[in-house]
Amino acid sequence: MADIEMTGLELTEPEERAGGLAALPGNLMMWILIFSELAVFGAAFIGFAVARVLDPAIFAAGQAHLNGTAGALNTMVLVTSGYLAARGVAAGRRGAVAQARRAMVMAAAVGSVFLAVKAMEYSATLGAGLTIDTDSFFTLYFLLTGFHALHVVLGIVILLLVSRSGRDTLVENLETGAAFWHMVDLVWVILYPLVYLIR
Repeated sequence: MADIEMTGLELTEPEERAGGLAALPGNLMMWILIFSELAVFGAAFIGFAVARVLDPAIFAAGQAHLNGTAGALNTMVLVTSGYLAARGVAAGRRGAVAQARRAMVMAAAVGSVFLAVKAMEYSATLGAGLTIDTDSFFTLYFLLTGFHALHVVLGIVILLLVSRSGRDTLVENLETGAAFWHMVDLVWVILYPLVYLIR
């Protein structure tokens, strides 16, 4: 009962901010990082598209060696994990602290499945003798997917950290962590068809 009474005092949403970037949920510095990371990935995606136009045969041959099923599975994994993170934020805003923390931990656990699937995919690709030095397609494939996987690792760490936030900063921290995690989701949703599907 005491927990319910304290909810209204300590788990209020962050104060309304002015317009522009300051109106975004979570910590403003995280959004600056997110926009910077999106710019980096955007440049990399453009580079990949240009390289494919310049050497379509190499890229078509490289794509034929990729496991599209694993890529599709990882898409579903990240979307599911993103949904759990969103549920965690919603629970935090309602004052359901335990539910919010549980949802973030579950989001991180599901996110770790992405890494397991990616590790198996890398193992099969390398086992077939296809490495970062094979050709321009696999150089970009390993660089793009590896860079994204590093962001998945960082995102999992962030989700676990914000799940342990104190009551007074819980909502803002949940929003901050979820914002980064949704960026990781968004990048993969673009990366998967670009690298695996589009010919």
